[in-house]
Amino acid sequence: MKKECINSSTLFDSRQYGFSQVVSARSERLVFVSGQVAWDNDQKIVGKNNLKKQAEKSLENLKIAIESTGGSLKNIVMLRIYKVNYQSADGQIIGEVLRSYFGTQNPPCST
Repeated sequence: MKKECINSSTLFDSRQYGFSQVVSARSERLVFVSGQVAWDNDQKIVGKNNLKKQAEKSLENLKIAIESTGGSLKNIVMLRIYKVNYQSADGQIIGEVLRSYFGTQNPPCST
C-alpha cells in the first residue's frame, strides 16, 4: 500500500502529538479493524486505572490484528480514539504512546 502523510505548513504540526493532519492511501486491499481496547485474551482489562498501560495494550492489540492480515502498523491510515472522562493530561499520555508505536515522521490521522 502506498501511504502519504501530508502535514501542510498552514496547519499546526500535529506529528508532535502522534498523528498526521492528512493521510492519502492507495491500495488494492482495504482492511477494517474493530475497535481495540485494553483487554487480554480473557477479556480482563490490562492496566486498570493506568491510562498509559491501557493505551499500550490497545495499540498492541491493534498491532496483532493488522499483522494477522499480513500488514503492519505502517499501513494504518486512521485512528479513532475514545477516552472516557477526558482530562487535558490524558492527551499527553496518549500522545506519548502513539509516538512510541507510530513515530513522528508518518503517523496515521486521528480523531
